[in-house]
Amino acid sequence: MPVSFSLSPEQEQLKHSARQFAEENLHDLADAVRAESDPIRRAALARPAFEKAVEAGFLRGFIPVPFGGTASAGVDAAILIEEWAVHSPDFVISMAGPLIALVPVYEVGTAEQIQRFVAPFLVDAGAPVAAMAYSEPGGSANFDAPAPSEGTRTTAVPDGNHYVINGRKAWASHLPGWDGDGPDIMTVVCRAPGGVSLIIAEREHLAGHIEVEEYYDLPALRGCLTARVRLVDVRVPKSNLLGEEGQGVVLTRHAFVGSGASIGTFAVAAMRNAFEVAYRFATTEKRGGPVPIIEYQSAADVLADAKSRIEAVRLLSWRALDAALSQHPSALEWALHAKVFGSEMGVEVINHLIELVGVSAYDNNFPLVRYLNEALAYPVIEGSNIGIRRRQMQGLLQSEGYDPLAASGMSPHGKGPDVPVAEQ
Repeated sequence: MPVSFSLSPEQEQLKHSARQFAEENLHDLADAVRAESDPIRRAALARPAFEKAVEAGFLRGFIPVPFGGTASAGVDAAILIEEWAVHSPDFVISMAGPLIALVPVYEVGTAEQIQRFVAPFLVDAGAPVAAMAYSEPGGSANFDAPAPSEGTRTTAVPDGNHYVINGRKAWASHLPGWDGDGPDIMTVVCRAPGGVSLIIAEREHLAGHIEVEEYYDLPALRGCLTARVRLVDVRVPKSNLLGEEGQGVVLTRHAFVGSGASIGTFAVAAMRNAFEVAYRFATTEKRGGPVPIIEYQSAADVLADAKSRIEAVRLLSWRALDAALSQHPSALEWALHAKVFGSEMGVEVINHLIELVGVSAYDNNFPLVRYLNEALAYPVIEGSNIGIRRRQMQGLLQSEGYDPLAASGMSPHGKGPDVPVAEQ
């Protein structure tokens, strides 16, 4: 992207329309979700707003322009995500399934596969959902581990012109779909005879073959339909294999670049909310003293430090999402910085703001704890920082020819080497 730190008129309009939609549809939804105790009913509350978002064309914003959508710039994606996540990050996560599940289709799908698998998300009515069935109940940080390690446990066994898929998956939003018969498409990470592979299971293949073992009751992001499921004898045509057998490790890692970059923006939304609460508290509360507490240096320092960190993570996330959508050679590195630094900064900043407010903040009726619970999710979702993301960064640092100036464009050698994801 051209280096500019001002929003264009089109981006200002996007910000306005996204904010207006969120205020009209997501603010009250978030309140209703918090009041509902049942995970299934909570998730169902989002469907009317989901359908309105599809009708308004927002779903196309998660599909790149070359494939029929309107996603063209990472900063645009960041603006939309932040404005919605301020009110309901779980709604954004639920709607953004194509942001991950379709990436392998764009990368190696045939023209026929691209048309068939992307078409459900180019509509202007309904509530289509997608899921990347990657995580498994026993953990998936080592999904690429060869035998005798378990690695990926879900199997795809050839049977004539079909694969028969069996296994257990967890954590991805909308694995059961709205009604238990699956999402519109599910990108399944599985072990075929040729190695870890990606196979697209469509709703017609999944219906009647998904057993929900548990609907998770999360401490935050409570509107996400998050479950542990068992796939039982899911018959999928071999024509739904993406690329070749054994290509799944590389494709899966690529799929999580954009989502990793987006986590920094989710963290910004949580910090933004928490800062607003703490700032209002500091400028109005005297806590028994003669002046509002913002007039004490220690309190002002907490706010100043928080604000600088929010702005730093916001700009980092803009750059990371831009790199991801433009397929910049350093997209992975930018995504890792946004994911790790952004998510961990979110927890740190909100925790300090809680300390600023004091014990009054340690109350479920005071909103700071809610924002902290949201932030606590971000270091562990979309590839946990310790189990996956920091290991990827270590791999980059150890790769031959790594140039620490390449990502910034400040290298005397230009962009630097494009290290294949398989080696990261």
